[in-house]
Amino acid sequence: MRVPGKRLDGFYGGGRHQGVVAMVFDKPARESLEDLLDGLSGPPMILVLDGVTDPHNLGACLRVADAAGAHAVVAPKDRAAGIGAVVSKIASGAAESVPYYMVTNLARTLDELKERNIWIVGADERAEKTLYESELPQAIAWVLGAEGEGMRRLTRERCDLLVRIPMRGSVASLNVSVASGICLFESRRRRPG
Repeated sequence: MRVPGKRLDGFYGGGRHQGVVAMVFDKPARESLEDLLDGLSGPPMILVLDGVTDPHNLGACLRVADAAGAHAVVAPKDRAAGIGAVVSKIASGAAESVPYYMVTNLARTLDELKERNIWIVGADERAEKTLYESELPQAIAWVLGAEGEGMRRLTRERCDLLVRIPMRGSVASLNVSVASGICLFESRRRRPG
């Protein structure tokens, strides 16, 4: 709404406002991962990122997760990028729409997901079967590691299934956000409706 500059002075309380004033409110606290899972009406689809520290990669992963309809993205507190300006810009709104949980103990969180009958499926270039040859469960948590390093040993050991993305060209690996997109959209394609 356009108002005279003197009226803006009253809203702003002095200083230079450059002709624009906005009202900002605190965002309500996000529900826990457990509460989110309890509230789902269908099988969960979660993206777990183990060791993704680059904010550009995190932003792109959040964007892909949003596009594929993932319910949440989970990462360890000690080996992950947090939500900041770069992540928000790259995510193009997905940083606000996809819940992002930074957990203290990723292995324990994966165990808790298993207790809810959510399969832990890791993308690993050394897996015997490809993503397309494997039977994928409806309730799934996709685990992807950092480029180069991949998943940590304890994370890999918690996976119920390891699959690889078949590579046909001369490059050895994909960017984690591209790999996330391939895995999430394959899960989405296989879901009924």
